[in-house]
Amino acid sequence: MSLNSLPLFVRLAGRPVILIGDGEPADAKRRLLERAGAVIVGEEAAAALAIVAVDDPAPIVERLRARGILVNAVDRAELCDFTLPAIVDRHPVLIAIGTGGVSAGLAAALRQRLETILPPALGLLAERLHAARPTLRTRYPQMGERRQAIAAALAPGGPLDLLAVDAAALPLALTFDGTALGARLVTLRLTSADPDDLTLRQARALANADRVCHRVDVPGAILDRARADAPRIASATPPVALEDGLTVDVEMT
Repeated sequence: MSLNSLPLFVRLAGRPVILIGDGEPADAKRRLLERAGAVIVGEEAAAALAIVAVDDPAPIVERLRARGILVNAVDRAELCDFTLPAIVDRHPVLIAIGTGGVSAGLAAALRQRLETILPPALGLLAERLHAARPTLRTRYPQMGERRQAIAAALAPGGPLDLLAVDAAALPLALTFDGTALGARLVTLRLTSADPDDLTLRQARALANADRVCHRVDVPGAILDRARADAPRIASATPPVALEDGLTVDVEMT
């Protein structure tokens, strides 16, 4: 399954962004750009990004693209090089919801739902996790072990359950109990090629895997549920020698 867009977080503080248009659509984009610290400039200025909010954007989009500028044309997905997502802000955590310009209403509805689910202390939790990095590196020297320790702490019912974290109870210095996780193997025997049919356990295993071994008939859409940096290893048989961290072996039944 291919991505129709690659989500990126771009730092715009102090950088120029072209904004063309008047009225509420342009004003809404202006407010968003100002929140990000961008310097809003006109069409003739030098910039890498532009937002066009006019009734007939095509001629303007053509001129800007000819200069190598990436353009967002408000409400004209077919003219967009990039789109602006709906945003859930739990600073420094940002959650962006995009539909590739297909349905802004759906993105907005998803944002509203997430606003009610995600706790206000999510940003504070991120800051505490950042502060705990030296402790984690000492306790878990291997990257895979650190990843598994954090995943266990943040899991439902874990000491840092990210959907139930209490800001008042969150300690200044996080600690992670337990020993080194070593080499572990989880075998997934799938009965469906549809990634939507994965059980919660299977989806979590793929998301936390340090590497994924799989038979050649396992669909790419299933493997895409693993982290992008987790190596995919095609093999006719399950792995015998395991490396440190979590190895997930996937086969179709």
